[in-house]
Amino acid sequence: MDKIRNLSVRKTILFYMATALFCSFILSAVIAGIAEGTQIHIWWNYVDEEAYFEAVGKEGPDYVANIPRPGSYEMTHSDHFVSELCDFLQTYTVLILSMAGSCVAVFLFYRNKLRRPMEELARGSKKIAENQLDFCISYENKDEMGVLCKEFERMREQLVRNNQALWRTIEEEKMLRAAIAHDIRAPLSVLKGYQEMLMEYLPGEDIDMEQAMEMLSESGRQIERMDTFVEAMRKLSSLENRQLNPGDISARQLEKDIQAELSILEKEYGKQCMLQTSESKEVFYGDKEIILEVTENLLSNALGHGKQQITIMVKTGYAKLSICVMDDGDGFREDAEKITEAFYGQNVKDSLKHAGLGMYISRLYCEKHGGKLIWGNDEQGGAVVTAIFRRIA
Repeated sequence: MDKIRNLSVRKTILFYMATALFCSFILSAVIAGIAEGTQIHIWWNYVDEEAYFEAVGKEGPDYVANIPRPGSYEMTHSDHFVSELCDFLQTYTVLILSMAGSCVAVFLFYRNKLRRPMEELARGSKKIAENQLDFCISYENKDEMGVLCKEFERMREQLVRNNQALWRTIEEEKMLRAAIAHDIRAPLSVLKGYQEMLMEYLPGEDIDMEQAMEMLSESGRQIERMDTFVEAMRKLSSLENRQLNPGDISARQLEKDIQAELSILEKEYGKQCMLQTSESKEVFYGDKEIILEVTENLLSNALGHGKQQITIMVKTGYAKLSICVMDDGDGFREDAEKITEAFYGQNVKDSLKHAGLGMYISRLYCEKHGGKLIWGNDEQGGAVVTAIFRRIA
């Protein structure tokens, strides 16, 4: 039965039709034989036995004696009706039973082969039209309808993934709008307050030039804060569209590039950085610009929270490249999931310098490069962040 159930649609309908026709022919032969015997029995009642047996005695190679068909006027009404019915059955039984068998074969084929998958597909289509994707197409046969149902189930799963991605995009857009409203409202409020004060006190000379210059200086800082935020929004909106531009990266080349960035960051933050690279002749294949941007984000975060010294360890291999940044600060105090959220900051002062996107962008770039971002605290309490990049095939 499993073999029959898993036959292809074409082979199944041929099997059903052949079985139905075979059974129809067998049944037709049986009915025709019964009809012929019944008809002969009726005719025997109207035969002259003496003449018939005399004719049988004369049978030879060229002559066979048959029971003669009596005329309709000789038989009774009922015998004539039964005799005519036997003629009809002998003539048309094969045709009638073949048609009936074919109809039964088609009915059974639809019921056993098509009805269930078609009902499953119709149910699934209705649920998809109603935007309900929490269902499953349960049809396990290995025929064409089974393949169709599996493809339909695969389409449903893809729709679920697409919907989830769409909802994530919508949530991210909500988050962006909320962040824009939050980060711009504060500096705008400060600028508005300074403007009102200057318009009120400056004409009457109730404010000296030093206070006015201080207000203008603070207004400039607020404008710079908004400019930083707008630039962060521009970078964030282009993350998903950024394409990888891979190339060969050697350990010596990467060490030189990172050291060049360290010399600038050390002067800016006034802290010491120590770079440790592993001796390796293997060449990594990846996007150097993305790797350096992630490194800069991690260094900026470490220098901003570290106290005196930052340690950077770089390991270059054929299949994997890792960059570990350790600081001697207070470490992460928030949950792991919050650290790489967009606009994350541990204190209010952070929002005056950056938009809290460094760790978020670093995580996205690591994942885009086939790797991941690992973060935690050292035993001494400082933060430890490791960026892992996988070789681009």
